[in-house]
Amino acid sequence: MGRIGVDLYPLKTGVPLAEADTFGKFLGGSPANVAVAAARLGRRTAVITRTGADPFGAYLRAELRAFGVDDRWVAEVTAHPTPVTFCEVFPPDHFPLYFYRLPKAPDLEIAPDEIDRTAVRAARVFWMTGTGLSAEPSRAATLAALEARSKSGPTVFDLDWRPTLWDGPPQPWYERALGLATVAVGNTEECAVATGRREPYAAAEALLAAGVELAVVKRGPRGVLAVHRDGAAVEVPPVEVEVVNGLGAGDAFGGALCHGLLAGWDLERVLRYANAAGAIVASRLACSSAMPFPHEVEEVLGRAGAV
Repeated sequence: MGRIGVDLYPLKTGVPLAEADTFGKFLGGSPANVAVAAARLGRRTAVITRTGADPFGAYLRAELRAFGVDDRWVAEVTAHPTPVTFCEVFPPDHFPLYFYRLPKAPDLEIAPDEIDRTAVRAARVFWMTGTGLSAEPSRAATLAALEARSKSGPTVFDLDWRPTLWDGPPQPWYERALGLATVAVGNTEECAVATGRREPYAAAEALLAAGVELAVVKRGPRGVLAVHRDGAAVEVPPVEVEVVNGLGAGDAFGGALCHGLLAGWDLERVLRYANAAGAIVASRLACSSAMPFPHEVEEVLGRAGAV
């Protein structure tokens, strides 16, 4: 549930937007990308979101269907255009994003009474993001979905901190959402925003104290840490690749995390698989269309000696 939009990326890397003259158009928005990533791995996925009543909105709905993502809960909002996001691509670690979501993005117009609470509760995994808490009525709708979910299975809060999309402090809403989720996922900066703790183990413990059962702290080139309420703690190193565009790696990680949780794998296997999926996308230009298939993840794991 949450953000969707059109990503426009320069087709040449290392070129600032002021000098770029050719762009690729892709489905974007973190929750939509996570749904695509899980669908690529064989899972049935759907997205609760909104687009504008415009050609870009039609494009996004068609792309969701083409990727195998159910779009029955994707509606149009006539008052606002479908958002567009531009990116500058400077490998290996500089990828500035420019969000065009004004005056307001349609995905922030989801109302609480529009939530299919039965479907949310029945889903084997439910995924929502911090951006969905940034404005009303999406904030109330996201919290209503979490309350309807009532922790009936993996309920993932992707911390997804995008400061330019907020006009007030996120902490009260993050705290409330953490109390309704079972899994929290974020990088060290996002964990610091949510908990005030930046050191990975301290941040993980703070997330558990806030109410989740599993805290996943992404550490970039230092790998990933996961700590479970039962005391299990796993650290997994990164899979080394030549980075082209790191923006979609976290979404690939998220889709693979859902896949592993559904498969009932042990925590280390889940993290290794998700790391490999993220690494594959980091080595490609696009996000949604770059999401890997199972044989690609298994091939990378085999090269890493992890099978």
